[in-house]
Amino acid sequence: MVPDKRMRQTASGMRGAARQAVPARRVRRAVMALPLLLPLWLLGCAGIDLDQASVPLTSASAAAEFADMSPAQRREHERLVASYGGAYDDPELKALIQQVVERLVAASERPDLKYRVTVLNSPAINAFALPDGSLYVTRGLLALANDTSELSSVLAHEMAHVIARHATIREDQVKQAVLVSRVISDVVNDPDLGALAMQKSRRTLASFSRGQELEADAIGVGIAARAGFDPYGATRFLGDMGRYAELKSTAFSGQNASQGASTTPDMDFLSSHPATPERISIAIANARQYAGAGGQADGERDRSAYLSAINGMVYGDDPKEGFVRGRKFFHPKLGFTFTAPDGFSLENTSQAVLGATQTGREALRLDAVRIATDQSLAQYLSSGWIDGVEINTVETLTVNGFSAATAVARGDQWSFRMFAIRFGTDVYRLIFAARELTPELDKQFRAAADTFRRVSSGEAETVKPLRVRIVQVGLGDTPEKLASRMQVPDRPGERFLILNGLDANAKLKYGEKVKIIAD
Repeated sequence: MVPDKRMRQTASGMRGAARQAVPARRVRRAVMALPLLLPLWLLGCAGIDLDQASVPLTSASAAAEFADMSPAQRREHERLVASYGGAYDDPELKALIQQVVERLVAASERPDLKYRVTVLNSPAINAFALPDGSLYVTRGLLALANDTSELSSVLAHEMAHVIARHATIREDQVKQAVLVSRVISDVVNDPDLGALAMQKSRRTLASFSRGQELEADAIGVGIAARAGFDPYGATRFLGDMGRYAELKSTAFSGQNASQGASTTPDMDFLSSHPATPERISIAIANARQYAGAGGQADGERDRSAYLSAINGMVYGDDPKEGFVRGRKFFHPKLGFTFTAPDGFSLENTSQAVLGATQTGREALRLDAVRIATDQSLAQYLSSGWIDGVEINTVETLTVNGFSAATAVARGDQWSFRMFAIRFGTDVYRLIFAARELTPELDKQFRAAADTFRRVSSGEAETVKPLRVRIVQVGLGDTPEKLASRMQVPDRPGERFLILNGLDANAKLKYGEKVKIIAD
């Protein structure tokens, strides 16, 4: 969940839609679809409308670095950086990435092109390029990679999109889609239909075509290999990325994970670079063209230097933006905390805190809105932003000293226990969804809502982010033993293996370096 400014931008978007008299049925559909979307969200964290997220860069060094941008390019850069939690500043990490980029540029088909790389302060796994040569990579992706060859494979892939003008082609398509959407808005009377058509256009353009991705794969492997990096870096990273995506999806959606995946901005790299057997086999074939005798890799991996550069890097949620620890969500900057019911897994996204049980039969959403000061919370719950509200269930109450209201809404397949809690100038909406809202389950939802409370400044100051910690394997250390030191919400054994690119039957060597997650 984002800090106050970006959270309020999300809420502002909702209020703005209301002021513009957007049909209520569209808002109601979005809320009622909550449980159906939850099984898919871990393949793509909810994104922010970039048009609403323009935060000026304040760093003098950043201003100097991007001084040669045009005003339009700078605005686009600032919107992108703001929508991903800002830039992540780590001099050692930045120096390593810059060295890798310089080698890749010199070995590329267009050594005359200039590139700027920004590390984004986001736990999502993503990397992308703009037509002007701006490259972006999240710290979430950097935490997953294990050596410089894997990093080079990602950067070279994104450079390939620039070299092949894929990003420019896509930008032209976006402009055309804008024109089409304007025509739709002028001609189609049904606003819902027009919005649906525009949404489909945006999703179609959200990622490169399969052919463009495979072309970028091939070009990228060639660039990395000619730069002296191990050409199999792309193969290893694709494999680990696929395992990570599977872990993330099953962690939230259980048996529903196979229903599909949504494409959203925070996780474009996972959704547009699926680690399918076909894609990995193609990557292996590409790498073999540059491998040594017998297909063996003879390029640089330099795992030690890479691990040293990411040692201490923030992992997962940044406390400044709120974070999840087990079933608890804690936001030190906004000053509140909340604990989900037993059996829930939580995910902090840029628009809301989302939760679901392993079966996918229960879900939750916590977000913030602003309502008119003269409107009571009970009136707000009954105002029609969600269908099926049972008026006789609307009641006012207090939650740890804060005025609140609650109600039940029922649909054909899902029932909802909703809470609206006034906290400062904002109203927090805590929405629990269940296939079957039994009295016992409703009691659990009410108890969870009662955990919403203010945190003191002293309590907030004690919060520390999780970080990537590089440790040496000691005598007697096993994957299971080291995984027990992982401060992660679930499946520490699987997460340890994936983060270190290890198989289930891997044997650790004394003295080698591995990643664990700890504060």
